[in-house]
Formats: sequence, C-alpha cells, structure tokens
Amino acid sequence: MKLTDEVYIKYAQTVYKFLLSQTRDEDLAQELTQETFYQAVKSIERFDESCSFSTWLCAIAKNRLASYRKKHPQTYELDILGSNSYSAEEEALSDLGKLELLKKLHASPEPYREVMYLRVFGDLSFKEIGEIMAKTENWARVTFYRGKEMIRKEQE
Repeated sequence: MKLTDEVYIKYAQTVYKFLLSQTRDEDLAQELTQETFYQAVKSIERFDESCSFSTWLCAIAKNRLASYRKKHPQTYELDILGSNSYSAEEEALSDLGKLELLKKLHASPEPYREVMYLRVFGDLSFKEIGEIMAKTENWARVTFYRGKEMIRKEQE
C-alpha cells in the first residue's frame, strides 16, 4: 500500500466530517474531501509540522470550501431540515426548532459557533474538534458546554 493511500485511509473521515458539518451536503463534502487530498499531495512540502497533520488537512479543506463558496455564492446554504439523525447534543437542544437553533448558532460568537457546528451537525468527537482547531479535547468540551449554556440562557 502506498503512503498516500494510508494517509487517505487514516484522515479522510475526519476531513469529510469537518466538511459535512460546514456544508450539510454529502456530495459536496465528498467532492471537497477529494480536492483537499489532491491539494495536500501537491503542497506536501509546505507541511511544517507546527500542527498535527489532521489540522493541516482541515485547514486545506476550509480553504477549498472558501474557494467553492466564492465561485458558487448561492449554493451553500446550510440545510438540516431534511436531516433525520440526532446526536446527543441535538437532543439536548431539541427544545428549539432546528431553524431557531441555526439562527442562534449563527449569531453565536466564535469559537462557540464553529465548535457547536462541528459537534452538533458534523457529529465530530471533542478530540477531533480539538485537533481541527489546534486545541485540546478538554477545550472543545468546555467551549461546547459554554456555547450551549449561552443558547439556553437566551431561550429563557
């Protein structure tokens, strides 16, 4: 097995979940995942090991998504209305309607917004979120909890 195949097998799900959490479109997330790995192979010499490899890949994925959104400004709206799967976090916030939840998440300040999107809609673990954001797993847990509490307080 070639090294590129091993890297893809190891990191493709993380990149895909990250992109899916940002796009809520399986086909687009898959396409951008492929573009991410293509770009990573082309620019592997720029990986300086100042962050984890998964963080570097997710940064490339974020750039690929930004490029896509510039080229297709009307096609990337977040659509979860057709989603039938619920994470524990979605259940905890289920008092809000999905559209209302999205509005509140969108209005949340960073880093709460991104952490909550990744956890609730991307179904990523706190460890994966920490890696993507170059922070610890505990930081991701605390940030998610604080973001969730902000939304609950606004609801009251």
